[in-house]
Amino acid sequence: MPSFDVVLEADMIEVKNAVEQSQKEIATRFDFKGTGAAVEQKDRELTVTADSDFQLQQVRDVLTNKLAKRKVDVRFLEDGDIKKIGGDKVRQVIKVKNGIESEDAKKIVRVIKDSKMKVQAAIQGESVRVTGAKRDDLQAAMALLRKDVTDLPLEFNNFRD
Repeated sequence: MPSFDVVLEADMIEVKNAVEQSQKEIATRFDFKGTGAAVEQKDRELTVTADSDFQLQQVRDVLTNKLAKRKVDVRFLEDGDIKKIGGDKVRQVIKVKNGIESEDAKKIVRVIKDSKMKVQAAIQGESVRVTGAKRDDLQAAMALLRKDVTDLPLEFNNFRD
């Protein structure tokens, strides 16, 4: 029986490359000279540090531009709170999403069931498996999810015929 998986996975190699490019640009830009502006990565957490809120926003803009150029969807980023750390310095932790959360998985299953298509959706851990009798039905389900679930950067993999 044909099936595919709906997943939410960022390409961490591209994220790492974007962080490194951001670090290079921050080091060479004149408006960041002599400041504590920086971007660091630990596993799936990006830490942005700057001397002021405005500068923090500038560093974030550099990071999101580099991510966009590397074809990493910025919807993968989950912003944390901006915290003051000693003096005027501020820090923000940005998490990179991985895996579909249970609420979002339920939303995907509901969208598929409400469409009255001849496919079934089942939650499997951090992904959703969609099965159907025909390949065309599965492709229609993919199109439906791309259209209706716009707040998540969904990917479809493991397509079996």
